[in-house]
Amino acid sequence: MKIHCLNNISPIGLATLPPQHSVTPNLQEADAILVRSANMLEMTLPVSVLAIARAGAGVNNIPLDKCADAGIVVFNTPGANANGVKELVIAGMLLACRDIHNGIRWVEENKGDPDIAKTVEKAKAAFGGTEILGKTLGVIGLGAIGVLVANAAVGLGMRVLGADPFLTEENRKRLDSAVVLTDNATIYAQSDFITLHVPALPETKGMINAAVFAQMKPTAVLLNFARDILVHDDDLKTALAEGKLRLYVTDFPNPKTANMAKVIAIPHLGASTEESEDNCAVMAVRQLVDFVDNGNIVNSVNFPALNQGIPVCEGRILVLFKNAPDLADGVQKVFADLKADHSIRLESMVQKTKGAYGAMLLDLSVPARFSIQQRLLGLPGVTAVRMIK
Repeated sequence: MKIHCLNNISPIGLATLPPQHSVTPNLQEADAILVRSANMLEMTLPVSVLAIARAGAGVNNIPLDKCADAGIVVFNTPGANANGVKELVIAGMLLACRDIHNGIRWVEENKGDPDIAKTVEKAKAAFGGTEILGKTLGVIGLGAIGVLVANAAVGLGMRVLGADPFLTEENRKRLDSAVVLTDNATIYAQSDFITLHVPALPETKGMINAAVFAQMKPTAVLLNFARDILVHDDDLKTALAEGKLRLYVTDFPNPKTANMAKVIAIPHLGASTEESEDNCAVMAVRQLVDFVDNGNIVNSVNFPALNQGIPVCEGRILVLFKNAPDLADGVQKVFADLKADHSIRLESMVQKTKGAYGAMLLDLSVPARFSIQQRLLGLPGVTAVRMIK
């Protein structure tokens, strides 16, 4: 495998590449791509590309359906940067309730005052603020980051509400027992702080709007360390101006919020720690290697999870498809037609789907052959067939 990096990728991550794989500066010869923030939406990729790994969680810079149609599996690294984001969310709450940033600004503006040690005692009253102990935090979205934020807030003595209709059993087990599971409406009505940890999707765009602001406490603080499009900017400006929301803290400033009163804007630092970048790169590289070497699909955003471990059989083939409900029958027929060659047996077949797209791993009694690959490529709905072993 030759990997092309569209952004600077942590050398710690690249160092995990096994010796048979390498990094290439030439996109046109790449089998896989590592990316962070580079915009791939209009890129034309060479036909050699099998997979893309995003060293991070968000994938709005990658054309997922276009890649899936071309048989390109797209991975992300959920949870690898979760601690870095969690820590910044906690910092965001403290910045909002203690007015630390305006206090620092006052010191910078008055640093030439020879009596600053005395004058600060009078000025500091304007920046005193409140504490978070005993306050209520509402966490919307209990994925890798949301769970860490909720648990940390419990440790800080906060009352924590959480909402996520898609909460996985794994994350439920990781969640502190003190976190009260509820719905968004309850969070809006009861929370002193509300933090968003949901993906940027068409159905979540503008989910925080005028109707939602009307349900919140006027003293509430909204924290957005997910994506800026989750919040309707014009409705936000109105809510802040009319006293329906106290403050907005975001890690995703845009031209509107960067110029908006009562907004604390941080320059997208959530996952920018050295540790987060290393963790994301290591995870992305390992997923690419496992996919290329074994055909396994772990943490893909456009294909289903499919993990059969390291192949112990003689051969393995990966089949990717779209809208092919009867594919298993077609595969069985391909191998039935090969019955004259008694050495060729289909040892196992595992199939998973995710929406319209699906993946299938076939373990064989013989090493994968070009003739078998071509027969499988001819089946309706099949978009790609890879001989793994």
